[in-house]
Amino acid sequence: MSCKSVYFDHGATTFTRPEVLAEMLPYFGQMYGNPSSIYKLAKSSKYAIDNARSTIAELINADSKEIYFTGSGSEGDNWALKGVMYASTKGNHIITTSIEHHAILHTCKYLEKEGYKVTYLPVDEYGRVNPKDVEAAITDKTVLISVMFANNEIGTIQPIKEIGEIARRHGVYFHTDAVQAAGHIPIDVEDMNIDILTMSAHKFNGPKGVGALYIKKGVKMYNLIEGGSQERKRRAGTENVPGIVGMAKALKMSCEHMEEVNKNLIRMRDRIIKEVTENIPYVKLNGHPTQRLPGNVNLSFKYIEGESLLLFLDINNICASSGSACTSGSLDPSHVLLAIGLPHGIAHGSLRLSLGYENTDDDIDYLFTVLPGIVDRLRQMSPLYEEVLKGDKGE
Repeated sequence: MSCKSVYFDHGATTFTRPEVLAEMLPYFGQMYGNPSSIYKLAKSSKYAIDNARSTIAELINADSKEIYFTGSGSEGDNWALKGVMYASTKGNHIITTSIEHHAILHTCKYLEKEGYKVTYLPVDEYGRVNPKDVEAAITDKTVLISVMFANNEIGTIQPIKEIGEIARRHGVYFHTDAVQAAGHIPIDVEDMNIDILTMSAHKFNGPKGVGALYIKKGVKMYNLIEGGSQERKRRAGTENVPGIVGMAKALKMSCEHMEEVNKNLIRMRDRIIKEVTENIPYVKLNGHPTQRLPGNVNLSFKYIEGESLLLFLDINNICASSGSACTSGSLDPSHVLLAIGLPHGIAHGSLRLSLGYENTDDDIDYLFTVLPGIVDRLRQMSPLYEEVLKGDKGE
């Protein structure tokens, strides 16, 4: 077993940058005041939150009063959907896609039990929804369209601006789950006609346990938590000051270095795709070939199980994830991979490699020293692959 350790699972979470941690530390100690109090110690915490709110707003071209801090991306998604639908007197219809994160899909299922109507739009083979399908699904009862900015599994980026224009034209609110996109892709909520946007700090080298929801001024929303005046009375509870400070610092750093980081990530991403697909047989790239997250690679390996592939990679100190949901206790393959048309057997053999700015070509070199052998070993144990070999030999 090699001692080298390689992290290729930035889509799941990222480490907190040292500069971010340094920014947070004072608010765990000497500046620990409750922002809701009136004395000087507390005012330093309140100022930190206000400054963080302004920073995040500026980075997505919003007003600071449109930024609300949350505890996670899932919380933000729940608030976006339930908050809009509960507050609506217009109708009871939501439009979303079949490849959304479960924070959206499960919330939609919950709302359906309460009598709301949901349209789940299909996607093409690359995982992109057709804006024409979005527009065709709108009825006089449609209140909200929710389409993720970029898919967490296959990395496909959606035509957000075009969908936003459609929503605006029909007087429908437009929400996007930008948890995978924020800090990695330029976002302009005004230019893209976005009314509500979800983000989470730990996806762009910030701390876990803190996120933000952009709510455009004028959008009617139910409050998330009652009980206090925090977040302009919409989300009661003492604020996570260190987390909020860290989130703003992390997003600012990510946006400042985005162009140079993405250039390198795309180069490494495309190198992995090229070398794997050219040197390992029976491999399929999932997601759009170019309209995808800079650091996302999702590949399906025929005749093997994704869970076994992950275990062998872990033995070799490579952290990755699978397109298969079996690692979370489910025997069903990824709903995203099924939605783009992959058969169950192929969907079960998928691997997601999500790169971060600290990854290097040495990491990729190491991946190539172990991955082909692992795939070959697993295929040798597959009866299906044995039949394929017999067919290739004409037996």
